[in-house]
Amino acid sequence: MRFLFYLLVSWLLNAVVLAIVAWIFTDVQRGTTGQLLAAAAVFGVLNTILKPILKFVTFPLAILTFGLVWFGVSMLMLWITASLVNGFDVEGGFWTYVWATLVIWLLNMAIDAVAYYWLRPHGKSGAAAALAR
Repeated sequence: MRFLFYLLVSWLLNAVVLAIVAWIFTDVQRGTTGQLLAAAAVFGVLNTILKPILKFVTFPLAILTFGLVWFGVSMLMLWITASLVNGFDVEGGFWTYVWATLVIWLLNMAIDAVAYYWLRPHGKSGAAAALAR
């Protein structure tokens, strides 16, 4: 049950992130709510299954490019999503993909930070526990 809840929250957060990207960039069309939810589902599946495989395969190239190739892998996930889901379109070309991927990365970092804060143990730990002794 917890796993299904996690999937639902992840899917909805993907939808929110893609909607924000579409709101920021006029070249990104989100389509209808159903198309946006479909794009979020496809994007989530690609990032869960295909992206780790591609990161593994491109690891030697990542060493040479200091990880920059993995940004390209993230752009590819967005491109595949836009290719597979009718109504969710990225029309601006390469630079729109670059900026949209950067915004997605920043939003996901913010979401991860908030989730870490909410899910961490709320008891005293570290320096606060040492001072309380």
